[in-house]
Amino acid sequence: MRIVMIGSGYVGLVSGACLAALGHDVVCVDKSRDKIEALQAGKVPIYEPGLEMVIADNCAAGRLSFSGDLVGPVAAADAVFIAVGTPSRLVDGHADLSHVYAAAREIAAAATGFTVVVTKSTVPVGTGDEIERIFREEFPQKDIAVVSNPEFLREGAAISDFRRPDRIVVGSDDERSTELMRDIYEALDLKEMPLYFCERRTAELIKYASNAFLAMKITFINEMADLCEELGADVQKVAKGMGMDRRIGDKFLQAGPGFGGSCFPKDTLALVKTAQDYDRPLKLIETTVAINENRKRAMGRRVIAACDGSVRGKRIGVLGLTFKPNTDDMREAPSIAIIRTLLDGGADVHVYDPAGMEAARAVLGAVKYRRNAYEVAEGADAIVLVTEWDQFKSLDLPRLKDLMKSPVVVDLRNVFDEDEMIGHGFQLVPLGKRPRSAYPARTLFHAVPPELAWNPLL
Repeated sequence: MRIVMIGSGYVGLVSGACLAALGHDVVCVDKSRDKIEALQAGKVPIYEPGLEMVIADNCAAGRLSFSGDLVGPVAAADAVFIAVGTPSRLVDGHADLSHVYAAAREIAAAATGFTVVVTKSTVPVGTGDEIERIFREEFPQKDIAVVSNPEFLREGAAISDFRRPDRIVVGSDDERSTELMRDIYEALDLKEMPLYFCERRTAELIKYASNAFLAMKITFINEMADLCEELGADVQKVAKGMGMDRRIGDKFLQAGPGFGGSCFPKDTLALVKTAQDYDRPLKLIETTVAINENRKRAMGRRVIAACDGSVRGKRIGVLGLTFKPNTDDMREAPSIAIIRTLLDGGADVHVYDPAGMEAARAVLGAVKYRRNAYEVAEGADAIVLVTEWDQFKSLDLPRLKDLMKSPVVVDLRNVFDEDEMIGHGFQLVPLGKRPRSAYPARTLFHAVPPELAWNPLL
């Protein structure tokens, strides 16, 4: 099958490389000349475990190539995937679909013969209808079908997610395109994973509903963590007990500093805006968005509380900057709000992340970048662990303590064993349970009064 992937960002690059690995001839197209030249030179612009090898293998086999021009590749294509960005519009929070529609017009102008246009980008319900309208009114002579095929790739595990997905959702109202999509994914073991066909609008909503539900699940356990601190319970044990129920499951029940990344923040907000447009407000999701934004700065205040109520003039180390481990993605990362809160409080902030340092420089303020965790610890009045990279789980604790000015560790991911940390002389401030230290539980998390809470939906 001849496939073109429009957009060589995270979704487009991973999907294009993996489709090539299934045996298809794939051309990834992007308007960024620098990105295309880097990819043609074998340089992968994003950090994703295993992706560099998949790209190299399929380029060597002649199944994967990169281009800045879509006309030739689209003219020869059986299917063209749109995988461009759909960020939140600053003015109103709706998904910005300008790149999607621009790509659709360019595809239609270049298409020859029957072509299936597949929206892989996350788009609001009805976007496929609008693309179809553009084709029908502006290019009535073209034989083009529009399909929705949302992605469900987790950053840090995208290759395995593509190869062994829970489901492949295809929204199609055209029999020819349905068969073509079945052929595209035929090389996967479809007996083990469902290829789920439905209406196009339903497929578009499945993506948003899935992300919103997971975001609510994260926010739920984060609120339980705060309650556990007040009541003297342990959120990790609460989550384990809940997760044993198969109706609930243990995924996304790890308490933390709030969700970030390229999907959950913008997708929950876009779904809320869509629902408001149709006068069907989604109160649960609206609350989820507001709670999550307030929580990130609250985690900064937690660090300040652990430093006797003030960080002015104090050196604070931050371990982990990306929104999750095994990625270099800094979009909506909790570390940003936490660090800004510390800087606002007058702290001297030193940071380290195994993969996100370059991306962090574009979004963080006056912080000091260090080469490893031990440089971060040197002379620190406190350390806060924000992202649970594996290397932070095996730190040399005696060395870490010797380097610190004051052995205070605020663990926002519950990575460290409390008994071990106390045994090495640390004062550990965990998340979701009362610390065995001098800090009263009530001082560690300051709830924001409703009238003062920042609400991005207003």
